[in-house]
Amino acid sequence: MRQHRRYDLRNHHYEGEEGALIPLLQRAQQEDGYLRRERLVAIHRRTGIPLAHIYGVATFYAQFRLKPVGKHLLRVCHGTACHVSGAVELSQAIEKHLGAAAGETTADGQYSIETVSCLGCCSLAPVMMIDQDTYGNLSPSNAIKVLKKRQKEERP
Repeated sequence: MRQHRRYDLRNHHYEGEEGALIPLLQRAQQEDGYLRRERLVAIHRRTGIPLAHIYGVATFYAQFRLKPVGKHLLRVCHGTACHVSGAVELSQAIEKHLGAAAGETTADGQYSIETVSCLGCCSLAPVMMIDQDTYGNLSPSNAIKVLKKRQKEERP
């Protein structure tokens, strides 16, 4: 029978707690904006948690990012209601307008685009969120209008 190894978290806020990896990753991402390789190696060295396990957790949970994100996070819902209401066309228009695909960040570093399974706004389908702002009942052209307006407002 395989025994589970207890990881050493001395001198850390989460010392001795089981399941400390996720809070450690959350803190690292909060401080750096994403999970830098150097930070993951430091967590490995400090805790003894195998690096492969750390990467496994970091890639399993959607909350974690291994690449820097743009100034703004643009999420397009692809849940059932949004999908049947035109989420694919919405995403295509956004990606074309911004010049970046889902999972990428625009060349200017302004927008990171994500597709998500649900934003919890099914009655407003199709929906996109930019940072904390939700836009619903969108057509591809309406989404582009929203983006153009926001981009114009940000220019000095």
